[in-house]
Amino acid sequence: MADRTKQQPIENRRQLIDFLARGARPRCDWGVGLEAEKLVVDRQTGEAAGYERIRDLLARLEGVGGWQGSYAGEHLIGLQGTRSSVTLEPGGQLELSGRFCCDIHCSWRDLGRYRQQIVEVGQETGLAFLGLGTQPFTPLERIAWLPKPRYGIMGPYMLKTGDMGQRMMKQTAGTQVNLDFSDEADCARKLRVVQWLSPVCYALFANSPILEDRPSGFLSLRGEIWSRTDADRCGLIAGLFAAGSGFSDFVEYALDVPLYFLQRENKLIDLTGSRFSFRQYLESGWQAERATLEDWDLHLSTLFPEVRLRPQIEVRSADSLPPAHTASVAAFYKGLLYDEAALAAVESIFADMDLADFEQFYRLSWRDGLRTRFRGGNLREVVAELLPYAASSLKKQFQRGNSGADESIFLQPLDEIVSSGQTLAERLLARWQGSRQEKLALLFEHCDYANS
Repeated sequence: MADRTKQQPIENRRQLIDFLARGARPRCDWGVGLEAEKLVVDRQTGEAAGYERIRDLLARLEGVGGWQGSYAGEHLIGLQGTRSSVTLEPGGQLELSGRFCCDIHCSWRDLGRYRQQIVEVGQETGLAFLGLGTQPFTPLERIAWLPKPRYGIMGPYMLKTGDMGQRMMKQTAGTQVNLDFSDEADCARKLRVVQWLSPVCYALFANSPILEDRPSGFLSLRGEIWSRTDADRCGLIAGLFAAGSGFSDFVEYALDVPLYFLQRENKLIDLTGSRFSFRQYLESGWQAERATLEDWDLHLSTLFPEVRLRPQIEVRSADSLPPAHTASVAAFYKGLLYDEAALAAVESIFADMDLADFEQFYRLSWRDGLRTRFRGGNLREVVAELLPYAASSLKKQFQRGNSGADESIFLQPLDEIVSSGQTLAERLLARWQGSRQEKLALLFEHCDYANS
């Protein structure tokens, strides 16, 4: 879509739906995208690294392997490659948004090249990169905000919408997977399945049990933090559970979420003082401004539910993880969402579940992990039932020529978790004792990008 078209005022809601529909692709073109956040810490102390040190890291990488710097004014805040990018989250968390690949092997190579680059520079500058869902040592108030204008608007607003929004921004890191759909019905089905899988994902990929040097009482504290960030824009989207739901249901949800800001001439206009929704903006405008598809696209980037359309399907529930487990998130979802038998298996488990019961079960998943009770059993049994479907699906995708090599090998770390019944979070908790240096050595063994 040309930028000029995106800048023209929206004339009807159909344009909002069509904007999402443009993400559809024929099955032969389906791929996978992987976004991997990690914590940047001082290698000697484990404390969160400040912006100046992360800026130095980015500056050393600028020009290496085609990376070009991205700036907010005079501040270096990321790197842009040909098809990949490196960005900084509000508390200095480092994120690779890898290229949209034909298969997970491509994503793995992308992650490997990037990993080698940051580890080499990190060793020179005394930085370490942890695949962990929450900051292990540094208190919230000692983590400075990244100098990016949008965070100056979002941070204060989050004090009004929940008691953990700023923790989410500065102390957490996650893993996202982007996947394709063929048409509206396929998209709606996958959105519904991803929401059903969200507690499974929190349990299976739980890796944030520690905050500020103490066990938090949650295996995925990151899940609890997100649940207490902003009810308007986080969590589950009830309308997507309904049979017959579609793009319009996602649009209706997004229309009622308050706007953070508009962007005009590279400057942000703060709208958080009025809780002005996109629906109100579309109907009446704001001062002399009228809603455009560019505004809609920006607004969609400020929604943080368990799954969203951008316009591909973005799955958002997994904690930050060591590299091998990061690839497993992609394998788990690509296996289950790209195969009819696998989709039907998920539906057979969850489809008749009352929404209120599901929401309660969902909230327990980030506390109890694979031990979360489910219909006389637990989530470990659900994962054990679903993993063979994911493996079979990935093998069939390879046999059909939809991937360059068998991707089911990326599920191996999950087989180990299910067979032992012990998540990454529980492995870490079992050994969390001793001095700061002993705990730091444990973290390096558990999730350091230089060792994983």
